[in-house]
Amino acid sequence: MQETAQRLLIIDDDEMFCHVLDRAMTRRGYEVAVAHDAEQALSLARRLAPELATLDLKLEHESGLKLLPELLEVVPGCRVVVLTGYSSIATAVEAIKLGAVNYLCKPADADEVIAALFKQEGDPDAEVAEHPPSIHRITWEHIQKVLQEHDGNISATARALGMHRRTLQRKLQKRPVRR
Repeated sequence: MQETAQRLLIIDDDEMFCHVLDRAMTRRGYEVAVAHDAEQALSLARRLAPELATLDLKLEHESGLKLLPELLEVVPGCRVVVLTGYSSIATAVEAIKLGAVNYLCKPADADEVIAALFKQEGDPDAEVAEHPPSIHRITWEHIQKVLQEHDGNISATARALGMHRRTLQRKLQKRPVRR
């Protein structure tokens, strides 16, 4: 147990996930605060100055990538891990460029979150996929990259991809293909 508990800010719009992670991290000795949107997250960050944070990539009405630089401006030394059920190479790269220390795919348990928060170096022994990704996964990655380039604007992304906006919305509502 630490002498003084480190403050952890959980930013996620999924209340059940927040509840489970809050309990698990509190049991491990962390002082936990939970925010469900950007405004609440920034307010808590100003008041509590957390050393650690988890940030959902896809908050209900906003992008975690847009919130990340603002959060780090409020608490510059905060170690932030981006969590997402919609992982893509494009968003992982952007999260790291914007200052996240790591990027995890959901579901992730408390031990994985802690490991990600405190991991200092890359792993040259990381497993390299035996097979290339499927065409469905490549399509998902490309859509995510173009969406990121257009700051999450669905209409602009649909125009850039040459598809109808509703078609793009349907594709984005589906879970990403694993391989």
